[in-house]
Parts: sequence; structure tokens; C-alpha cells
Amino acid sequence: MRAAVLQGPGDVRVERVPDPVLPGPGGVIVTVERTAICGSDLHLYHDAPTGAGIQLGHEAIGTVAEVGPDVRTLHRGDRVLVSGVVGCGVCRPCLAGQPNVCEAGQAAAFGTTAGLPGGQAEAMAVPFADSFALPIPEWMADEAAVLLTDILPTGYLGAIRADIRPGSTVAIIGLGPVGIMALQCAQLFGPARILAVDMVPERLARAERLGAEPIDARTAPGSQQVLAATGGRGAESVIEAVGADATVIDAVSCAAPGGTVSVVGVNLSMALPFPMGLVLLNSLTLRSIFAPIPGTWAALVPLVQSGRFALAETFTHRLGLSEVSEAYRLFDSRTDGVLKVMLDPNG
Repeated sequence: MRAAVLQGPGDVRVERVPDPVLPGPGGVIVTVERTAICGSDLHLYHDAPTGAGIQLGHEAIGTVAEVGPDVRTLHRGDRVLVSGVVGCGVCRPCLAGQPNVCEAGQAAAFGTTAGLPGGQAEAMAVPFADSFALPIPEWMADEAAVLLTDILPTGYLGAIRADIRPGSTVAIIGLGPVGIMALQCAQLFGPARILAVDMVPERLARAERLGAEPIDARTAPGSQQVLAATGGRGAESVIEAVGADATVIDAVSCAAPGGTVSVVGVNLSMALPFPMGLVLLNSLTLRSIFAPIPGTWAALVPLVQSGRFALAETFTHRLGLSEVSEAYRLFDSRTDGVLKVMLDPNG
């Protein structure tokens, strides 16, 4: 089959790889129909020495082609969306939809290690499918199904963990795909204001259309502008959706005393110059999470069905898998109004 394989820094190619095989009696093989590029894929894209040879992608939907003998809830021919994060599948957290805290220490995202090939491919193997794959309701659009594999749950968890109160002010740092999901999820909790910080004009305009107050960080540091917009107090809830050292520090710097900073951007740095003094003196709560995707589906699927989210315009570009090199270049460039790229494995 064909799959997107990371070869080096900035070098993703479509290659012929072996077809997937059942990953145990509780697994399934899924023929991928739609897949997407995530911002966290760019960490590997930029730092290929840690991931050269990996089959990329953790956002995929498709049809079950083969079923292990122990699978109870899925059947051949079912259309499913696949959790981007999986675990051992048998411990209490995994069975409760929380593979991020897998007791066996096996929490991982598809397409980030050689042992868990990703979904930017014609097919993928899904272990413990009863826990980590969800049948797609007939009413659900493919776009929404793909978003439920990772970034909508991540944005939702970012909002929940930000302790948003009715009438409060929320600041969102970064208006990429996760930030846009976090913005819409923050609105579920009744804040009076959402301040949206970014440097890309198209992303700021999109946030404004969704009801946020745009803050252009090209003109002055985002944290300074959030403080100015709140009369020097800061935002009671801050969601960081980028993962860069500078944006994490920005998020802490613009939080109101007693506020909460929720970091859902991926930052694996062990050398982050963390402003602990601000956290201590302002009595801040800081939270971060490796998103437990399946645990969010019970809440998010009804919200999607009720039309609470504007999801149709999230995918600004659609390309075939054969064009994956161009797709990564475009997504990384943040040009041409790109927000998120959908890939067709048949293209």
C-alpha cells in the first residue's frame, strides 16, 4: 500500500510499504478514506532525526476491512473514526477512555513511532478497536468525523481545563486548528469575552467571525495586548494552543491573578525558561494534557449533532495522498489562508 513516510527534515514522501496486519485479536484493519495533517505532525517534520522512517498521521477515518476475533462492537464494513491516541487497551484508564494515563505506560499517538504506523496511508491497523475506534453516525459529515479523531477533543479539553466561568474573559494564544476548536468550545461555558491572539491575518479574521476579539501579535507582544485590553488585569482563563516556548510564556504572562492557564500545544522542551515567579506571585493554576480522545466522544458527538460548532470551513485545502509533500509544505508555511489540510488516500 501507499503511505506518507518521513525521510528527513522537511521531507515527507509517499512510499510503498507493507500492508498492515491485525494488531492482535482485539484489533481491526481500517481502509482509510480521509486523513489530515495536524500541527503536532510538524514537530516530527521539523526534527526528522528523531523520527525518520515513520509512517505519519494520527487523524483518520475509514471503513473496517478486517476484524479480530475478540472485537465486540465493530464489524466489517462499519465506517469508523480512530482515536489519534491509544494505550494498552486493557487497563482501567484505557477502558474508561483515558489512554493518556495508561497504567501500562503505553500511551502513544499514531504516526509518531515506528511501532505505531499512522493513518496518512491507504490503510491502518487499530489495536483494541472497541476502545479506540468509534462508528461514524450516518448523519455526521466526514469533516466532523476527522476532527473528532484529535483536534476537536483537544480544543474541548483545553477549554474544560481552563476553568472558564460565565462572564469571564478568556484569552486563546494561537488560532491554528486546535486554537479555533478551543475558541468554539470555550463559548460553551459562557465567557463574556474571548481574546484571540495570533500573527496570521486570515486566522485572526476567522476568529473574529466566530465571535472573538482579534489581537494581532505582529504589532506588539500578545500578552501586553491582552493586559491592555483587560485594563491591566489579564484573562481569568488562558488557553495556549501552539506549544512554542514563547507562547507558553506569553500565556502565563497574560493570566489574571488567580487565573488558570491551560496548555494544549505540544511542547516537549526540557529547557523551557519557565516564569515560575509569575505563577507563584499571581497564584496561577497551570494545566497541560496529552489529550484522552475517546473520553470526550460522549459529550462531543451530541454537540456536533446539535450544530454547536462551525466545522465545515476548518478544512481549507484538500489534496491527494500523492501530493503529501506539497501538503506538508503548504501547512507548514501558513500561507494561502491554510488552516487545515485534508488528504484523500485515493488521490
